[in-house]
Amino acid sequence: MRYSRLKILFPIGLFVALFLDGALSNVFAGKLFSYPYSSVLHLVLMWIIFAVFLDDRDDLSIGMWSFFVGLVFDWYYTGIFGVYMIGLPLIVYICRQIKPWLDQNFLTLLMVYIINLTILETFTFIWYSMSHVASSTVADFTVYTLGPTIATNLAIFVILYYPMRRLYLSVN
Repeated sequence: MRYSRLKILFPIGLFVALFLDGALSNVFAGKLFSYPYSSVLHLVLMWIIFAVFLDDRDDLSIGMWSFFVGLVFDWYYTGIFGVYMIGLPLIVYICRQIKPWLDQNFLTLLMVYIINLTILETFTFIWYSMSHVASSTVADFTVYTLGPTIATNLAIFVILYYPMRRLYLSVN
């Protein structure tokens, strides 16, 4: 009974995070995207990483859901198919591979989140550069996008860690 609640809560939370990514980016656009800096919110990525690490049974179909939400993200926000549709399941795969060797504490999840955030943002930058959507240099990407994105998402992670952990553990 308790595990079926997590199977229902996970996709609902995933789509809430998806739409909060866009809504909060729109509301705080003046602060998040002030030239030359841009900071991208990644609540979906945070929700997925929490699901991978706090799902004790590994029975959630997180890979399938991340593929689907990546497709919706690409369709609704970017208009370029494949970026998040491939990137999010890739993050799920990486997390599942390293999960057995890591403790599940605050600092470990924080570092996993930062590393996966960096991987996803770099993957997105490479994809956009190869398809000629972005024309900035690696140095500009690192300073003006990756740095602010990590800083903003780090603050959000610190604020949301204990409520999200409590939520996952209460329904798991």
